[in-house]
Amino acid sequence: MSASIEITALEQFPLLDAGEPFFPVFEKALGKNAFQLRDQDVLVVAQKVISKSENRYVDLSDVTPREEATRLSSLCQKDPRLVELVLRESQAVIRYKPGVIVVRHRLGLVIANAGIDHSNLPGGDDRDRVLLLPEDPDRSAAEIREQVRAKFGVEISVIISDSTGRAWRLGTCGICIGCAGIEALSDLRGRDDLYGRPLEVTLVGLGDELAAAASLLMGQSNEGRPVVIIRGLDYENRPGGAASLIRPVAEDMFL
Repeated sequence: MSASIEITALEQFPLLDAGEPFFPVFEKALGKNAFQLRDQDVLVVAQKVISKSENRYVDLSDVTPREEATRLSSLCQKDPRLVELVLRESQAVIRYKPGVIVVRHRLGLVIANAGIDHSNLPGGDDRDRVLLLPEDPDRSAAEIREQVRAKFGVEISVIISDSTGRAWRLGTCGICIGCAGIEALSDLRGRDDLYGRPLEVTLVGLGDELAAAASLLMGQSNEGRPVVIIRGLDYENRPGGAASLIRPVAEDMFL
């Protein structure tokens, strides 16, 4: 790894309309920021931008809750229509209490409320709209990477990030939910430590570390900086995939 890295947020990145393609907006933002991509850059894009671009909006007025959703909504004190969406996006309900439902998302992530979000969405007549996670964040990352290669002729990696809580820890943190061009999970087993002893269990969540680093500039409220470039990281361009970060259910000691 490099001894230092550079983290840059693209300023004044515009809000995307529902279904508006990401890449043309990104290309214009690069120009306005006078930023030129280089080989080995890591592009980190906030999930919400991708979800908006892919029109992952749902109007709650169009949702009819099933009996299961109505029952669970009374237990966790949430809108039954929202609970219905949470169930549709999930493989299983893990825990719940008033105000929150922790689920195993269809992508394998164990997250609150299936990652469905109200924040930083337009108000007014759209107050009942919510935003789902991207359908396939790994595919989204791969498509952006290919667009960058075709337009600029550089080899980068792309990470789709989201902010989530963590078991046994307070506060949210950026995590990798989509990845292309870099190993999201770096396997160091077999390498020597400082004293020449081979590492036996060391797996590094590189995708999560990069997402967390980017989130320092992205922020969590009204900063408006959803696109960050990390430069100076020494890595090999390899097939990525955020799915490698998901702990298999059989190995989970807490569920």
